[in-house]
Amino acid sequence: MIYIDPPLWPAHNTHFSHLVSDTSLEELHAFADAAGISRRAFDQDHYDVPAHRHADLVAGGATAVDGAALVRVLIASGLRIPARERAASLVHPLRQRWEALLPGAPELGVELLNRWGEPHRRYHDRRHLLQVLEALHRLDCEDRPVLLAAWFHDAVYDGVPGADEEASAALAEQLLPATGAGSSDVAETARLVRLTVGHDPDPGDGRGALLCDADLAVLGREPGGYDRYAADIRLEYRHIDDASFRSGRSAVLAALLGRERLFHTRRGEEMWGSRARSNLRRELTALSRSGPLRIQPASPDGEAGIPGA
Repeated sequence: MIYIDPPLWPAHNTHFSHLVSDTSLEELHAFADAAGISRRAFDQDHYDVPAHRHADLVAGGATAVDGAALVRVLIASGLRIPARERAASLVHPLRQRWEALLPGAPELGVELLNRWGEPHRRYHDRRHLLQVLEALHRLDCEDRPVLLAAWFHDAVYDGVPGADEEASAALAEQLLPATGAGSSDVAETARLVRLTVGHDPDPGDGRGALLCDADLAVLGREPGGYDRYAADIRLEYRHIDDASFRSGRSAVLAALLGRERLFHTRRGEEMWGSRARSNLRRELTALSRSGPLRIQPASPDGEAGIPGA
């Protein structure tokens, strides 16, 4: 069922309601499409709809509930996105991490956080930055060039694989020297950023293995988290038609599955390898189905213009 709460949330000279499903994002998108609600109004687990639409959405089948009941419905559905996975809520904890990594360079930290917060990003945003940094922590990485490379690796993101990584590496080469970072750290940071084009470091490249594994750790998330990642990737490439996206994305996933080692560190393979392969196979199956391409989160039980990871 579809639920809507009262229009109590002020913004843009009106008030907004939240529109949610207790079943799936597929059901929610279908209802919104039929009601003529733009996909731009979708915010990860709900639609924001202006006050003047409340009555006609109820007439169209949405069940009116109060705000507390709507939150309970969303939590029970398993579709709710936790606050830590909302990019806007991560500025303060990320700023603290930056200041611990490179004290005395707060302006650069602010610039990078602004870049990671650009509105066109749906997956490669501050959530992804935090996830990579947390994955490096789980890999026991305290190496400064690797951590700096994590901050810079998608600092430029226009959805152009290869060009984005090159521009991000060049940005590190341009901005890091002014912070007092040594030339060797700057060069190594840029080299590591460039490795994220193919996530294929040479044997013995320990730093490269750490960064590439952390960048791909999302593949080993629990099924619901992986499906949110896949849906966000589709939204970042919403300018590409379904057929082209299916073809390109399927090729990327098949190439990842064809690797002898998906993760280059033993710990990364142990933590994420088995679940990552299961997720990749499941997404490939979803991509092989006909019909509109909408990837919805799993139940709680349970790149040439086309995105890689």
